Amino acid sequence: MSRIPLPPLGANHLGDYLREQRQSARLSLRQLSELAGVSNPYLSQIERGLKKPSAEILQQLAKGLQVSAESLYVRAGILDERHGDASATPEPLDTRAVIGADPQLTDRQKAALLDIYDSFVGAENAPTRTRSTTRQSPRKPASRTAPKTTKAPRNKGE
Repeated sequence: MSRIPLPPLGANHLGDYLREQRQSARLSLRQLSELAGVSNPYLSQIERGLKKPSAEILQQLAKGLQVSAESLYVRAGILDERHGDASATPEPLDTRAVIGADPQLTDRQKAALLDIYDSFVGAENAPTRTRSTTRQSPRKPASRTAPKTTKAPRNKGE
C-alpha cells in the first residue's frame, strides 16, 4: 500500500513562502532557526507543511527573515487579506469618501485635502462635486497682526 502525502496546512502554503523567503535571504534552515529562536526540526516541519505555527512563532520567523509579520499571518490563515485574494484585482479605495467621512476634520480641512488630492490625481479624474457641500463660504481672512492702538500722550509731570 503506497502512502499518500499530506497536503500542506493552510491554503496559502505558508511553508513554501517561508522557504522562498529564507532562500532569497540566503539563509540555511539552521541559520534561520538561530535567528528566530525556533528549533531547526520544528522549522523544517513548518516548511514541509507538517506543523502550523502559532502567531508568536510566526512573529519570530518574520523578525529573522526581516519580513512583515502580517504577511506571514495572512499566509498562515490567521489574518484575512485586506482586499480579497491576491489573484483578484483589488478594489480601489474611495479616497474622497474616506476624507469626507473623517470626523476629526472640519469642512474646511476636508475641502483643502480634496483640492490637494485632486491636484495629484488630476482634475479629469475627479468626480464633480458641489462647492457648497465641501467648502465654506468665502470670507475675508483674519488679520494676523494685532490692531494698532494709539498711545495716550505722556504727561510731562510723570
